[in-house]
Amino acid sequence: MSAELGLRERKKQRTRQLIADTARRLFAQRGFEAVPVAEIAKEAEVSEATVFNYFPTKEDIFYSRLEAFEQQLIESIRDRAPGESVLDAFGRFVTTPRGLLAARDPEQVEHLATITRVIADSPALLAREQQIYAKYTGSLARFLATETGASAGDIEPWVVARALIGLHQSAVDYSRREILAGTRNPTLARRVRRQIQQALELLSRGLANYGVRPGAP
Repeated sequence: MSAELGLRERKKQRTRQLIADTARRLFAQRGFEAVPVAEIAKEAEVSEATVFNYFPTKEDIFYSRLEAFEQQLIESIRDRAPGESVLDAFGRFVTTPRGLLAARDPEQVEHLATITRVIADSPALLAREQQIYAKYTGSLARFLATETGASAGDIEPWVVARALIGLHQSAVDYSRREILAGTRNPTLARRVRRQIQQALELLSRGLANYGVRPGAP
């Protein structure tokens, strides 16, 4: 029975991956808005119902690779070493090159540029991205509240979570602007890392002296 379940699960994973790969290829060719789910299903040789069984919305197909990010982020903070702060653990996580941002192969580098253009040209994907950030923020805030023993209604875990996810979001926005302007790896990765490190240093110092106006001459 367990072998049968294992085979069934592997088949489901292959189908899910086929749908996602097919959709991304079509999105890269013609843009997100121009590709209906019916065409994705036809190209993947599955029914529309099957597509929606795996992905509730078309946006979920595009962003399916981000599903692991939330879990990895929480784990990086949960598993930090004794004496290490949440900020340091988060900083180590976000400054570690991963995915296409770490790519050096010319084909992968240009694939990242293509994906970036698809997102930038799609109001639906940009809106969905904001929902994803909000979900990350909520998950992180709840984890921090539990770990620190914050009382119900305490805003501190939410302030911290919003600051950290906001940093990540700002880094993504920065990298997107750089890519659209023609910046590619390895220069892109160096610039993004430098921006993240500067932002981490700002959070580490605190905001007490940020933007203080100079006195009158």
